[in-house]
Amino acid sequence: MDSIFLSSTTVILYAAVVVIFIFINERRRLRKSPPSPVAVKRTLSGTMGWPFIGETLDFISCGYTDHPQSFIDKRRLLYGKVFKSHLFGSPTIVSTDAEVSRIILQSDAKSFVPCYPKSLTELMGESSILRINGSLHRRIHGLIGSFFKSPYLKAQVTSNMRKLLLQSMASWNEDRPIYIQDETKHIALQVLAKALIGLDPGEEMEFLRIQFQKFIAGLMSLPIKLPGTQLHRSLEAKKKMVQLVLQIIRDKRINGGSILQDSKDVVDVLLNDKSEKLTDELISDNMIDLMIPGEDSVPLLITLAIKYLSDCPKALHQLKEENLELKRRKKDLGDPLCWDDYLSLPFTQNVITETLRLGNIIMGVIRKAMKDVEIKGYLIPKGWCVLTHFRSVHLDDNHHESPLQFNPWRWQDRDMSSGSSTYFTPFGGGLRLCPGLDLARLEASIFLHHFVTEFRWVAEDDTIINFPTVRMKNRMPIWVKREN
Repeated sequence: MDSIFLSSTTVILYAAVVVIFIFINERRRLRKSPPSPVAVKRTLSGTMGWPFIGETLDFISCGYTDHPQSFIDKRRLLYGKVFKSHLFGSPTIVSTDAEVSRIILQSDAKSFVPCYPKSLTELMGESSILRINGSLHRRIHGLIGSFFKSPYLKAQVTSNMRKLLLQSMASWNEDRPIYIQDETKHIALQVLAKALIGLDPGEEMEFLRIQFQKFIAGLMSLPIKLPGTQLHRSLEAKKKMVQLVLQIIRDKRINGGSILQDSKDVVDVLLNDKSEKLTDELISDNMIDLMIPGEDSVPLLITLAIKYLSDCPKALHQLKEENLELKRRKKDLGDPLCWDDYLSLPFTQNVITETLRLGNIIMGVIRKAMKDVEIKGYLIPKGWCVLTHFRSVHLDDNHHESPLQFNPWRWQDRDMSSGSSTYFTPFGGGLRLCPGLDLARLEASIFLHHFVTEFRWVAEDDTIINFPTVRMKNRMPIWVKREN
């Protein structure tokens, strides 16, 4: 996955797969519950595109260009900030209105539920925290969110991240390029596995890494589970990972009894809960699912920050001076760097915030209306999907001056401690706000600190690809020189 380069042939093949899937999905949807003619007439302005495929191919093709926003911008000019379309086999309302999107994200399961591509729902299963709703979702999300905010876990993540990062940096040579996207993915998965299931580097970690790559390869595959298909291979890989986690759970129960008093990872936290619904199988399944957003977001945040800093010498200079000052101060005191030291630097946090806004690691999220819902005069019919498009809000010049410019100084004197606002939602919002947002900032802060204080570098030209996920086309190659 790290080094995928989608040639024009690959794009055509991918588009063909999408068309086939949409055709099958549309026929199923029409047989089950076609939207009522009255509801369709009452929806917003827009166009439904071609029969069956709608506007999906236009949406995808724009994602591979240097202007991924062009699909949305064109229709927003024609139809307004909220418009109708037909994407990925479903009639869809696209919201580029910050207030409308905020209301949708904060709604409960009586109004909107998460909606994912068929292949993704097959891989996650019915009990995934990314799909479930109601009291069980609130319980699991609350337990994980509280643990992720705990000083214990932040100290553990800091220690692990720093150790793995320094080991990686020690192997960097000045006579060959370093691929930042690869390096950060390798480190982030190990930090994440330790936080979730308590797994240390070794044979089991390597086994997990290999199986996880097979697993995520099927996230955007054709939803056919026949032997030999990508989805079948991914499901088999998940089964192997689930068995590994189940063995870890059994070992914890044997070594620590039925109740584990001191929670050292997320598995411990969930095992300590008294809810009978949190079975070992549900816990092990969800540990794998939680790696899906976590494995990509932190590496891309760091990689994009390096890219933007490489293109903005003024910001890089200020970031470097701020971190060198922290390093000198802690050295004079004879104290090691703690997690709150890394998070204490205001300009470093501004760089991370601006990277999240401009990079749009998460383009948006899709929700499905469970009933007719009216928001700000817009009617969203039952059964329709809603794409809350974060990128449009983040790049709207009504909310952010010169939105296409990397400008960390725009966040000076602004409180971003909550992680999101109406006009800044890089981690989603509402009941499903990403519980790992603080840890993502911490890991990025640790990487940036050690990187800018120990190296100078020259970045090779590289471009950002925005579909199906955000990534660097050439994995962000840089040439490093160690500081004296």
